[in-house]
Amino acid sequence: MPILIVLMFMLGMDMTRKAFTDIAHNPKAVLLGLIGQLIVLPAIAFLIAWLLKLPPVYFMGLVLVACCPGGSSSNVFSMLAKGDVALSVTLTALSSIITLFTLPVIMEFVTAAVSDMSGISIEMPVGKLLVQNIALLFFPLLAGSLFKHFCPETAAKVRTVLGKMAFPALMILAAVFFLQYRKEIANNFASLGLSSALLIIGAMACSSGMSRIGRFSDAVRRTIVIEVGMQNAAQAIAIASSPFIFNSGEMALPAICYAMLMNVILLTYVYFIRRKNK
Repeated sequence: MPILIVLMFMLGMDMTRKAFTDIAHNPKAVLLGLIGQLIVLPAIAFLIAWLLKLPPVYFMGLVLVACCPGGSSSNVFSMLAKGDVALSVTLTALSSIITLFTLPVIMEFVTAAVSDMSGISIEMPVGKLLVQNIALLFFPLLAGSLFKHFCPETAAKVRTVLGKMAFPALMILAAVFFLQYRKEIANNFASLGLSSALLIIGAMACSSGMSRIGRFSDAVRRTIVIEVGMQNAAQAIAIASSPFIFNSGEMALPAICYAMLMNVILLTYVYFIRRKNK
């Protein structure tokens, strides 16, 4: 959880007024990106989990990842892919705020659906999840934004340091859970790895197709592909393992596999983009 708080504080320092005023400059791209993140991605995760007949705990874990907002590292990936960085920041900021409220609603629906399919009674503490989201996500976002507003020079230095720490911190978090649940991951790697990879590739393919139909520029299309393909795995791990919500380390396993595969797949995507543009 401390890692998640630091990541959200860092994102808060990126949330400038310009990130929101940019909506008026490119509303179609922002709307498409949000539809991809908030609607299409959870639907893809649900479909994959259903088709692969994942156990209830992994089913919910995979959809949980898809319900989370875009990861802060997506801004860096968009820059490396020569995308629209301003759009990337806008989508990350908006999805981080909107999913505070959409995540509990979608997960309540998924919990009920999984309970019906499996015959196992599963409770979804919507109120506690909303409170935890506000405490772990909204307040750090607000604190980061206020810090940048009142101490811009210091915030810029802190942002630089935290920016270098963000990716290693997420990998350390995933590694800790990986070591703790290595037997479960090894025994279920085929389904966990396949479902996570399909979610990432499916998200990228759908968002790319939607962007082409919308006739957006290559830079905008790449940004939307990256934004929809990169989710905040740290948030999914925090929610799944929280003693106040699901209190399930096993439910966090899809997020751990997702975090590792996400960076491999997206880095490969960026590599081919940069190679093509040389």
